[in-house]
Amino acid sequence: MMFTAEPESNNQTNFLDITIHKTPTKWTTSIHRKPTFTDSIIPYTSNHPPQHKQAAIRYLHNRLNTYHLQHNEYIEELDTIHDIMMNNGFPTHAYAPPNPRRPSTTPKQKPGNTTHKWAPFIYIGRETTYITNIFKKADIRITLCTNNTLQNLLMQKPQPQDKYSISGAYKLTCPECNKVYVGQTGRSFTQRFKEHRNAFKSNRNKSNYAKHALEHLHPFGPIQDIMQVLQYQRK
Repeated sequence: MMFTAEPESNNQTNFLDITIHKTPTKWTTSIHRKPTFTDSIIPYTSNHPPQHKQAAIRYLHNRLNTYHLQHNEYIEELDTIHDIMMNNGFPTHAYAPPNPRRPSTTPKQKPGNTTHKWAPFIYIGRETTYITNIFKKADIRITLCTNNTLQNLLMQKPQPQDKYSISGAYKLTCPECNKVYVGQTGRSFTQRFKEHRNAFKSNRNKSNYAKHALEHLHPFGPIQDIMQVLQYQRK
């Protein structure tokens, strides 16, 4: 493990998220933000639980009222918070900052070994809030989550090894004339291929690809040679 030291520059040094200023008579602090800082948080109009969207704003206000800032530093940080809210679509009156002088009215829980059951819900909108309110009367705690995470959006889902065991869009290519047939199925590709092959063997008019092969006396071909998966979806 290697320890590094932040050298003092212009009578100030940065430590975590604060900047410590040295004056001839005292020490003062201000909020420190790196040069790569962006004011991007979860936008107000995004389909996320309100608790998730308000978490960043609540954190900024709590930090503002917890650190001992000078008056001018306090006003500057408050303006920065308002700018962050406006740039992300938050109405400035949507969140009332906590009053540090007002004592908390939340009753303290007595220590004990009481355990609660937790139930996760994927947030889809106001409907989720209506449904989860029903569970408030029961001894069940609700946790809200979303599907549109960075991991789900950026990570490429690997295609399963047996690509013919899933469903989706596919293409059949005639091995004789290279004409193609494009279809889509909600069943597995293997099952849909068997339906085309059975129509070819029984000479039934239930497959346009089989009809083409029969009319032109072209071979049918195995699944690996004639079927190509265009788009798949997990079942």
